[in-house]
Amino acid sequence: MKRALLTGLISVGIMLIWVIPRVSPPVFGQAASAQAPHIGEGGLPQFERDPAWPKIPAKYKMGFGSAATGDDQGHVWILSRPHTLANPRSTAPDTRSMPAPPVMEFDQAGNFIQGWGGESGPGYQWPSNEHGLTVDSKGFVWVVGNADGKSNNPANLPNDNQVLKFTKTGKFVMAIGKSGQTGSNKTEVLKGATGLYHWAKTNELFVSDGYGNSRVMVYDGDTGKFKRMWGAYGNKPLDPEDRPKPSAPILIPWVSVSEILQQFASPVHDVKVSDDGLVYVADRGNKRVQVFTPEGKFIAEQFVGLDSKYGLQARGIAFSPNQRFLYLGGTPVVYILNRKTLEVLGSFRTGEGDQSHPPGHQIGTDNKGNVYVVQAELTGAEGRDGQTGGAGAYKWVFKGYSPATKCCNGDGAVHATSR
Repeated sequence: MKRALLTGLISVGIMLIWVIPRVSPPVFGQAASAQAPHIGEGGLPQFERDPAWPKIPAKYKMGFGSAATGDDQGHVWILSRPHTLANPRSTAPDTRSMPAPPVMEFDQAGNFIQGWGGESGPGYQWPSNEHGLTVDSKGFVWVVGNADGKSNNPANLPNDNQVLKFTKTGKFVMAIGKSGQTGSNKTEVLKGATGLYHWAKTNELFVSDGYGNSRVMVYDGDTGKFKRMWGAYGNKPLDPEDRPKPSAPILIPWVSVSEILQQFASPVHDVKVSDDGLVYVADRGNKRVQVFTPEGKFIAEQFVGLDSKYGLQARGIAFSPNQRFLYLGGTPVVYILNRKTLEVLGSFRTGEGDQSHPPGHQIGTDNKGNVYVVQAELTGAEGRDGQTGGAGAYKWVFKGYSPATKCCNGDGAVHATSR
């Protein structure tokens, strides 16, 4: 018995040596940005909620919000889930309201411009559970859903295995993949995809294929042809049944998790590409953001919310207009990071009063620096009370910067060369 206990403690000690650098303040091997502040220096963006945004036409009721993004014209696009009104998971059904279109365009004042989507057509199936949205610089709108079998499937449709491309007025252009597929980590099968981003420089679409496959996929923006994929740290992504399983006693929660950190956890929840060609991936299941080259070479990572009682952290990614700051959606806050060093500089709360699970499913920004957050309905322990399933989208108005004081240097991320 003593020998078994000693062996277990030795195993835990070895795993602690492996994991502590990933959950404690790590060292970043890249020179800090001179344009963004460090921890304690102030100069952080400040926000205030606009209670009048958005102005949805009275005939509509918006389903649970799923994604938000700004376009090059300064307009804001919201993706919502109309089927959740009649098929909610944690709130009372609403079968009398007219669901708002799942894709809606607003100006920055919140005025409704147009809405469309929700119906399938020749060559494509509209997602049963809308999840990700982006608008590219060419004026195309990309949509992805994450329904997989009976999971997240309010419309009871075949699996959401497609990425859909539309014009801004909702005309169908192209589908990547085929709905209703089942399978594992194949290049032609999406499984629970979550977010997407078009990088104009290479005309490539980056997709976080997140609930089932837990990987980043890259496609040609014109043809939809698969180009490459990768997992955490740039590793080859593994099917769920092939991923390492914890073997040590769960004496310390993060020790058992350490064995699977070499893969993205379910779900990898969002992906964005910065102007200088860095790919940021929100690994919600592991409460971290990882950074890569466009080819999938790992550069750095940062954990957030490890001490939070809420499990849903690193949910969405957005940049400030000058890209000095990285915004990482969490619960119940949006974290503010130095984009270059990944230092966690601060946060702002997106909930009010006793709201235990405020908006923050995915986030977006506009060209004025305002931040938009949405609310997805919850299940499980955080949604059973029937009170936490919010709806809609919310605007947090940029109000300037906090006073800046030069005081110190800070570190933030685990760099590839320090692993």
